Amino acid sequence: MSADHPGAAASPPRVPDCHDEVCVTCSDQAVPVRVRRLLGDGLALADTGAGVEEISVALVEAGVGDLVLVHAGEAIARLGEGDGDEPR
Repeated sequence: MSADHPGAAASPPRVPDCHDEVCVTCSDQAVPVRVRRLLGDGLALADTGAGVEEISVALVEAGVGDLVLVHAGEAIARLGEGDGDEPR
């Protein structure tokens, strides 16, 4: 099945590269990342596409495998896995 086929799984959005020692989850924009491991105390390890970073998930109900929108190291929304990855 090709990537442009309506039934094909959408690839995750590309995470911007780090520049000037600024990590991708602390930049001026929110980026989608995948939660890989919950650490406790509202923290998690997340796959940014460019590596793994520790983030806070204290403001959202997130579990392992969830796609979350992160700004300044803080997950601000959990994203859906379908219709355009809208917040749920």
